[in-house]
Amino acid sequence: MYANGGLIQLLAKKIYQWSRTGSDQRCTLSLFAAMGNSCSNNLGIPPAKGPNAVGCSDFMMDHTVEGTFFRLYYPCVVSDNAEKPDWIPCKGYFYGLADFMKINRGLSEKIFNYLFGSFKIPAALNGSYKQNGKYPVVIFSHGLGAFRTLYSAICTELASQGFIVASVEHRDESASATYFYHQKPQEPEKDEASPPKPNPEAPENLVEEWMYYRSLKPGESEFPLRNKQVKQRADECIKALDTLIQINSGKNMENVLQTEFDWTTLENSMDLCRIAVMGHSFGGATVVEALCKDVNFKGTVHQSFPDFTFLTGNWIGKILKLKGEIDPQVGIDLCNRASLAFLQRHLGLDKDFNQWDHLIEGKDHNLIPGTNVTEIS
Repeated sequence: MYANGGLIQLLAKKIYQWSRTGSDQRCTLSLFAAMGNSCSNNLGIPPAKGPNAVGCSDFMMDHTVEGTFFRLYYPCVVSDNAEKPDWIPCKGYFYGLADFMKINRGLSEKIFNYLFGSFKIPAALNGSYKQNGKYPVVIFSHGLGAFRTLYSAICTELASQGFIVASVEHRDESASATYFYHQKPQEPEKDEASPPKPNPEAPENLVEEWMYYRSLKPGESEFPLRNKQVKQRADECIKALDTLIQINSGKNMENVLQTEFDWTTLENSMDLCRIAVMGHSFGGATVVEALCKDVNFKGTVHQSFPDFTFLTGNWIGKILKLKGEIDPQVGIDLCNRASLAFLQRHLGLDKDFNQWDHLIEGKDHNLIPGTNVTEIS
C-alpha cells in the first residue's frame, strides 16, 4: 500500500524509464497500455453505494492566494441527464503532476491525457441539493502532490451516505497544482476580440495564476518546510469550515467561480454539532494540526486510497505498480466502511455504520494482523 506521494513518485519513475527506452520498447509498452485500457470494462471511479445521489461543485472565496478553495460533495436530487465533471479538471493539473514527478511536461501531458483524460467523477456537476434534514460535515485534506479531485471515490461515498464533504485544495505549494486569481491590469480599449479566458467560470476582471508543487532545494532540510506547510494547511481547513458555517447560516457568500450551483439552498443544511476532519498521507498530519487549532473538529481518519488505483487496467496497472494484490474495490470498501464506522462512533450518528465496527478493531481476513492502531479514549 503506497502513500499518495510515494505512489505518484513511483509512477513518475516508471514513465521516465519508459521515455528513455528505444522506440520498439515504447511501441510495445504503448500496446500494453492500450490493452490495459481496452480489455477491462470496469475502469473508472466506482459509483457511490449509499442511498443518496451525489452532487459536487467548486467554491472559491476570495480570488487571491489567501482565499479558500474546495470542491463540495453533497447529497443531491436525482437527475438522469446530469453532467459529470472531469476527474482531472484541466491541463494545468497535468502540468502540475509532471512538475511534481520532475518529468517533461509535454511528454507527461500526453501520457496522462491518454491514461486518465476521459475519466469522469460519478457525481452530478452542480446538481440540485437534496433537502432532507441536517447532514454531518467532513473537511478532507489531500496528500502531497495531489489536489481536490483525486480522492473522489472516498468523498462521493461519504456524500452518498449522508455527509457534506469539502475537499480542500491547499495553496501551501504541497499540491501538485492549484490556481487563484489577481486583478487584470487596465488596458486601453481595442477593437479586436479579446482572447478566451483559460477558465470560463472566472470573472472578466480577473487573471488566472497557477501555483505548482515546491520541491526541496539542494541541501534544504525538509522539516522546516513541511512544518510551515502543515500549519498553513490546517488554517485552510479551518477557513473552509468557517465558510461552510457562514453558508449554513444563510449569509450570502460570493463564489469567485460563479458556478451554476445555488449555494443558498445549503442554508440550515448542516449538523454543526457533528463535524469531522479527514486526510490522507500529509493530509493526515494536517488533520492532527487542525484538531489542535479548532475545537469544532472531532474524529480523524487517515485514508489510503487515491483514485489512481481504479483508473488503470490490469496491464498498465501491473507495469506501473499501481495495483496491489487486493482488489481495489475491496480495498476502498474496507477503507470507506471503517471510516463510516469511526465517524458514527465519534460523532454519535444515528446510522447503521456500527455494523463495520470490527474493521476499526482490525478484524477482517483482508487486513494485515498487527497493523491496527489502538484508539486512545
